[in-house]
Amino acid sequence: MLDAIEKRIVAATQGGLPLCPQPYAQIASQIGLSEDEVMARMRDMLARGVIRRIALAPNHYALGMTANGMSVWDVDDEKVRDLGPRIGALDFVSHCYLRPRGEGWPYNLFAMIHGHDRAEVETKRAQIAALLGEACRESDILYSTRILKKTGLRLRKD
Repeated sequence: MLDAIEKRIVAATQGGLPLCPQPYAQIASQIGLSEDEVMARMRDMLARGVIRRIALAPNHYALGMTANGMSVWDVDDEKVRDLGPRIGALDFVSHCYLRPRGEGWPYNLFAMIHGHDRAEVETKRAQIAALLGEACRESDILYSTRILKKTGLRLRKD
């Protein structure tokens, strides 16, 4: 449950943080709070799971990165928790996460790779394969065919 102040913070930030040197100060000024209170409330909402994360969501297509592929990897369960963060730290991977395998789906590690063309993405995918080494049994890549609408936390209008 959100209190009235938290609802004001979410409403003020649901379109994204302002692109300025002090975005939290600007939000605070806009809703009549101190910068410290806005930041403390947002930290609390993060800790409670109301806000999952605060992150940049770039439009890769606008940046010229028109080949975007979700690489999927079948990585040894004993090694995946060590290797996953190493893959996620690569500068060409925007997000990397562990998922359970499903029937007919052997992959447990996912990493989104961005590039200017598929050849660049495949080169980057080969770098991941080299890093995973023998811990990886199988892999594939699913290329994006369109941009999905990216949105953050929204308040329902009742």
